[in-house]
Amino acid sequence: MVFAQLTYRESLRDIEACLGAMRAKLYHMGFRSRVRRSTLADANDAHDWRIYADFAQVLIATARPLYAAEPMGVELEQSLYALDSTTIDLCLSLFPWARFRKHKAAVKMHTLLDLRGNIPAFIHITNGKVHDVNVLDQFLPESGAFYVMDRGYIDFERLYRFTLESAFFVSAPKPTSCCGGATRTLSIRRPACVRIKPSFLPRWNRPRSTQMRCARLAMWMRRPASSSCF
Repeated sequence: MVFAQLTYRESLRDIEACLGAMRAKLYHMGFRSRVRRSTLADANDAHDWRIYADFAQVLIATARPLYAAEPMGVELEQSLYALDSTTIDLCLSLFPWARFRKHKAAVKMHTLLDLRGNIPAFIHITNGKVHDVNVLDQFLPESGAFYVMDRGYIDFERLYRFTLESAFFVSAPKPTSCCGGATRTLSIRRPACVRIKPSFLPRWNRPRSTQMRCARLAMWMRRPASSSCF
């Protein structure tokens, strides 16, 4: 099964056909007979998934030191990680336990990527309905490391753990957060020393549609600030 993952096999039939084409060399790999789909299916059903998870951790621990000196494009001595998730669509009739929508199944793979070599340092697979922010409870931040994530991971109680572990995080603010609201307000506000003549203000008391109000506000913002001073 490790061979199938490394060679990007897509199904049990694909694995069987690929190994069957190299039957003369299978003896040296320890195979005494032909590999069949039923044998692979029984192995998947009987073997614990933790075997492959532990083997993946061994490979990660072996690969990360090999890329320790690889440049990242930024002058940073500390570790730099990117945290994100991806939704993997599944067939609902084959995976009824992974119900995601009314007629759709899916699982979500949360990945913590070490940008020095692009090696995954942490992978957690959950149901497709699990929110991204919940994965912050599944790993311990590395002291002194930088974590880059999107606004879906904004949870100040969970992010406080990064401060306790002396780690740093970079994220975009949510539109509803206090920082985002203040930024939008300051971006359209005129200088405090400039006063607006009442005749230049839009007549909000008149019944207008939303589009008309936006258009009048845009025209008002394009007026020269010097002409509106007393």
